[in-house]
Amino acid sequence: MSSEPSPLLLVTALLLTAAAGYCDLRTALIPNRLIAIGAGVVLCARVLPVAAAGSWQGVLWALAAGVLGLLATALVPLLLYRFGGIGGGDVKLLGTLGLALGPLYGVEAELYAFALTLLYAPLRLSYEGTLLRTLTASTAMLVRPFMPAARRAAPAGQALTSFRFAPAIFLATLLTAALHVWGA
Repeated sequence: MSSEPSPLLLVTALLLTAAAGYCDLRTALIPNRLIAIGAGVVLCARVLPVAAAGSWQGVLWALAAGVLGLLATALVPLLLYRFGGIGGGDVKLLGTLGLALGPLYGVEAELYAFALTLLYAPLRLSYEGTLLRTLTASTAMLVRPFMPAARRAAPAGQALTSFRFAPAIFLATLLTAALHVWGA
């Protein structure tokens, strides 16, 4: 069984991440309804072609690959969510992306999304003139747990910033598809 996602799953993942990126840019939210519909379409696109061929063992393999992809792509974002570093919609979107692309391509797209964000963040902060202030606040947050309780200062809220992550997930999905499918 190939670990490469079908063209139908790739197109579904691209449409889902594009819609989520648009919603995230406009409202700073990724609707649960969008994720639920996307996950349902992904499951159908993953299972129905194999079921139509009459291979129930293939259906189980397709489901297993999807679930493994979901777990692989949701692990790091769940930890980040637990510590307030990422939004819940982003976690659900990445999990659904893993469901669509499987573990190998899903984790690759996730890595590209984080890399794109790491490249974009300093550029945006520099443009806004807040790069040094944000780096100082981030460093203070990192060392804060190791400071004695009497010397711990509360983090400065205005020095922190957030980014819309779903557009980076869309670009990363597009990059993954381009590199492996359209580039082959």
